[in-house]
Amino acid sequence: MSAVLDWRLLSEVFITLFVIMDPPGTVPIFLGLTGTMTRQQRNRAARQAIFVAFGVVLAFAVFGQSLLSYMHISLPALQASGGLLLLLVAMELLTGKSEEPQPSGNSKVNVALVPLGTPLLAGPGAIVAVMVFVQQSDGTLADWVAIAVGIVLVHVCLWLAMRFAGVIHRLLGDSGTTLVTRIAGLLLAAIAVQLVADAVTAFVKAA
Repeated sequence: MSAVLDWRLLSEVFITLFVIMDPPGTVPIFLGLTGTMTRQQRNRAARQAIFVAFGVVLAFAVFGQSLLSYMHISLPALQASGGLLLLLVAMELLTGKSEEPQPSGNSKVNVALVPLGTPLLAGPGAIVAVMVFVQQSDGTLADWVAIAVGIVLVHVCLWLAMRFAGVIHRLLGDSGTTLVTRIAGLLLAAIAVQLVADAVTAFVKAA
């Protein structure tokens, strides 16, 4: 079995992506972005967000380095852009704009795709981490299987967290959900600022 699957690499990929993508931490943000949706719409948004995040992470795992090199985009630039986009989302959560009817299932903008699927779930951190694992691997079948299984397991955890977010919503009620949304906005703003700060630090070191 070890010839087909590198368990050490699998554990490293899973733990790293679990910490970065943070399934428990996505629950309050998911509730904030889907607060006006029905239960069916929220479940559909969860599935769509997972598929988008998985597709983005998988695409960058396979083609990421070649794509960035072709477009002359550095990893810090990708990190800074993701941080700025997350900061805009955080401002909406903090000001309450995300609670207006726009995020509903009838909106022209599908929050399950952006910002939930990317850059919230499949953000710069997850993308960079996967690209690093691919670059450090030996290119064997066991390594590729380990990386793929690790990515799948983390996305299963993300789906479970968002799938049962409706239960949490019913327990908290509207007032509790609003409070959690504000807290999530504050935490998301801090994450966004940290991403931009790390990108600026990388730019300075490169210069």
